[in-house]
Amino acid sequence: MKNKLLILVAFLTIGLMSCDLGDDPDPGGTATQAVAGEWFTTFNVAGDVGGGSSLITTSNTAANVANEFLITDNGNQWDYKVKSPLNLDAKTFGGTDLQNIAYDIKVNITDGKILPGAATTTGGNVTDSIYFKIEFTDDPGTIYEVAGYRRTGFLEDEH
Repeated sequence: MKNKLLILVAFLTIGLMSCDLGDDPDPGGTATQAVAGEWFTTFNVAGDVGGGSSLITTSNTAANVANEFLITDNGNQWDYKVKSPLNLDAKTFGGTDLQNIAYDIKVNITDGKILPGAATTTGGNVTDSIYFKIEFTDDPGTIYEVAGYRRTGFLEDEH
């Protein structure tokens, strides 16, 4: 009986000492979190909304640096995924002869910009705006315009 009581006291002591009463750890963020997200966009040629709407994603690269990020259309329009140079302070991006990771072509992105709080969603909410022009080497000379707004997560803004 004395051994059982001693074992019980030992387990209770160890259990109480193993409780972490410290603060929750701060996991931090990514270098490009200010411009990362999902975006509802239109895909146009010369102002003609022929491509319809699609969801694109911007995110940090594996290097997690502030001067580049990934842009992908998740296979919705052209199946592109490119690493683009980024000016995080100005929230501008673009480059020429960017390698498409989705399949072997080059991509040119020009006039890329993210405007904080410059868009109003279909549900009437204010969010960030994105705009850029993109050209693909397997369709040379055709400049597509991509424009839209950051996904808010509100049901009324979903497409």
